[in-house]
Amino acid sequence: MSEGGSIDPGTRMGPVRLTVSDLDRVRSFYRDAIGLAELGAEDGVARLGSDGEALVELVGEPDASPRPRGTTGLFHLAILVPSRADLARALQRVAEAGWRLSGASDHLVSEALYLSDPEGNGIELYRDRPREEWPVRDGILQMDTLPLDLDGVLSELRRQDAAAPMPPGTRIGHVHLNVGDLAAAESFYSGGLGFDVTVRGYPGALFVSAGGYHHHLGLNTWAGEGAPPPPEGSRGLRRFEIVLRGAEQLAIEEGRLREAGFEPRREDDRVLVSDPSGNPVALSAA
Repeated sequence: MSEGGSIDPGTRMGPVRLTVSDLDRVRSFYRDAIGLAELGAEDGVARLGSDGEALVELVGEPDASPRPRGTTGLFHLAILVPSRADLARALQRVAEAGWRLSGASDHLVSEALYLSDPEGNGIELYRDRPREEWPVRDGILQMDTLPLDLDGVLSELRRQDAAAPMPPGTRIGHVHLNVGDLAAAESFYSGGLGFDVTVRGYPGALFVSAGGYHHHLGLNTWAGEGAPPPPEGSRGLRRFEIVLRGAEQLAIEEGRLREAGFEPRREDDRVLVSDPSGNPVALSAA
């Protein structure tokens, strides 16, 4: 990527860090209902993931209060599985753990299941259709929200899937945020960081990506136009991570943010910044 252009096409999403009040319960949920492996804890952060890579990080703060309605923050974190059979196993795992879905949708580019963790953090479990099957009209990627064929998904189950954890290749595919102002969010994520806008067709929502993906970030004002950040110390999003290819790309992004008028700061090997709606972002280099 050159300065002033699009973000590097190899950019991907890293772990999502949450503040939770009941660490043991939430950790058990991500292990048993979602199928992530416990990767240990360091500096008070419990890490869960797949294939040795953290996808969800939990910080236990027993006195943390619930995030108030009508505030910015996490709409959902989205865990991408490699295949439709893996999505079928994820659906079975959620049901066997006694949790209910809040929705299931066909987005044309993907098939998705929705639920919430024990403290109300939204989760999407999804699989992508092959990129050559993504519908494009007049050069514009098409997405929709249609009912998901759950029977068709479940038909992909295999006998050997019983008790299987999330498979290698599972990762955070995207993060969807509640923001207070779409124009300001676009200025930050597209103008500041260089993500490309992919879809504008949803009322009150905007989707941006790197490298032609359907979206790495969803941004919406469904919590209300002008929604404020939650009070400090609330449960929910502590930060989400954007992973860049190498230290040079990280330095470029830090410089772009400064030039755009934002105020990133260094913490160890990460660049930390908050978007205009107060959502905390960490940039790192792989």
